Amino acid sequence: QVQLVESGGGLVQAGGSLRLSCAASGRSVTNLAMAWFRQAPGKERMFVAAIKWDGTMTRYADSVKGRFTFSRDNAENTVYLQMDSLQPEDTAVYYCAAHWRRLTTPSARPGEYIYWGQGTQVTVSS
Repeated sequence: QVQLVESGGGLVQAGGSLRLSCAASGRSVTNLAMAWFRQAPGKERMFVAAIKWDGTMTRYADSVKGRFTFSRDNAENTVYLQMDSLQPEDTAVYYCAAHWRRLTTPSARPGEYIYWGQGTQVTVSS
C-alpha cells in the first residue's frame, strides 16, 4: 500500500549539514505517522525522530535533539530530516518508516512501524 523512498545521504565533514528526504506513495503523509531510524555498523537500529500522524507533534532522540529537525511537506507527500552539526557518531544507514495508526504521540518503537524505506547511507568524516 505504501512505498517509502529515501534520498539525500552522502559523505560530509564533521560540523556539516545534510538533508534527507523520504517520499511516500500510496497514502498521504497527512494520514501517516512517520519516523527516522538509523543503524550504525555493529549496532541495533535506533530511533532518531518521529512525527505524529497529524503533523502537530515531533519527538527526537536525545543524541540528536537541537541538531536534527523533522519536517513534512504535504504538497510533495514527503518528509525531511534536516541534519546540522553532524558528528562522526551520526554515521549510519538512515531509514524512513511509517504506520497508519492514529496514536496520540509519536512512537519511538521500531516495531510500531509497518512500512520501511530501503535506507540511505550517511557518513560523517572527522
